Amino acid sequence: MQPRDDSLPSGALPIGRPHSVAEDAYALAIGCILLVLGLVFLKAAGLVTGGVAGIALLLSYWLPIPAGVLFTLINIPFFAFAHRVMGAKFAVKSLLVNLGIALLSTVSRLSIDVVHVHPAFAALVGGTVIGLGILVLARHQAGVGGTGILTLWLQNTRGWNAGRTQIAIDVVILCASIPVISAVQLAWSALSAAAISLILIAWHRPGRYIGH
Repeated sequence: MQPRDDSLPSGALPIGRPHSVAEDAYALAIGCILLVLGLVFLKAAGLVTGGVAGIALLLSYWLPIPAGVLFTLINIPFFAFAHRVMGAKFAVKSLLVNLGIALLSTVSRLSIDVVHVHPAFAALVGGTVIGLGILVLARHQAGVGGTGILTLWLQNTRGWNAGRTQIAIDVVILCASIPVISAVQLAWSALSAAAISLILIAWHRPGRYIGH
């Protein structure tokens, strides 16, 4: 058992050592893999979800472009915002994440073909996997861009819970998908968005993680 540091204020958590470059690189790779895997499940079931991922999935049903590539293209305008409000390190890591997602998404089209997946499985597992990917990235000071950057900024500056803020944004995105997908698909898509946000609500809280 680690001895208590009496120099810390009551209730404070000790600060862990900074992540190394290798640890950050590994985390970014894992985050990209989880995000692309989640997108594969959702796309196979004909679902959308919240955030930029949902917008990318919607566009992918109209355009012959992988959702991961669309994801990166949509995020380009957000990188300037990320650089200004979150710092150059966060912006660079987020850009690398998006390039990784675009690459892995293109590779996945040549490597995996999901013939059938039940929408309940796609919504729960796909959404949870995407949420875990976002969580991994956030804990290594990176984001997936778009609404993720906005929610992290609001949490850091205003104390707004990232998960709850994301839910509000997701409602708007899901409403926009009504003309494109059926009512049943919309319900499953809402479940996938909830699965993503619940991961952030449960585990992405200030003070819960001692690494930085």
